[in-house]
Amino acid sequence: MSASNPKKPELPTACLIIIGNEILSGKTRDANLQFLAEELGKLGVELAEARVIADVEAKIIETVNELRAKFTYIFTTGGIGPTHDDITALSIAKAFGRELVLDQTAVERMTRGKFELNEARLKMAHVPEGATLIENPSSFAPGFKIDNVYVLAGIPSVARAMFSTLLDELNAGAPIHSANVDVYLKEGDIAKPLEAIALEFADLDVGSYPFSRDGRYGANLVVRGTDADRVAAAMTAIVNTMTDAAGAENVGQPC
Repeated sequence: MSASNPKKPELPTACLIIIGNEILSGKTRDANLQFLAEELGKLGVELAEARVIADVEAKIIETVNELRAKFTYIFTTGGIGPTHDDITALSIAKAFGRELVLDQTAVERMTRGKFELNEARLKMAHVPEGATLIENPSSFAPGFKIDNVYVLAGIPSVARAMFSTLLDELNAGAPIHSANVDVYLKEGDIAKPLEAIALEFADLDVGSYPFSRDGRYGANLVVRGTDADRVAAAMTAIVNTMTDAAGAENVGQPC
């Protein structure tokens, strides 16, 4: 093929594995597929396949090992909570032939939350040996990455918060800059002023990820984009607007 007629470069590909009997039974409607498809598309990554599977160890192992060899990225959602049927972390550890270990960094992050770290909650701090943690700005219990497999929570707001921390790593185009700030206001009070800012900065992604800490409700507000100056300007607008609405004591330091 001549230099004047180069081959169109292939996009990186991704597959989503949705884990959970509650999805298969129809009791819970999956809300992660559309979000991930849209967000990956913005990054120049094609979501080429999605599968819904039961939370059965053998099935998770089989599916992960089949698909991780076919796609650039594998994402899983579901099955990393504190209950007995949350077996995704253990199953993926077995898929890679690794031990499931207590990660002390995960424990430290989870101490930032409002709940006591009892035995059940500490289960969420166990990851396959050698895995890299995925930040969780919503509820602190992290996801993890091993090789090209990214393990996210099933709860949509938490999965989205986790995914927001991966943008620089996954981006196939221009580097993505981001900034975020915690605001102690309910989302219903944030929605209108945040929408106005999002319209003003339509070239950026502006997101809101709710949380509850120490009996107080709030949201982590995130701005992302390829222009660092625009991201900084949008974050300044958010901080100023939310400070006017809630007082400086209810707005954290942007980072």
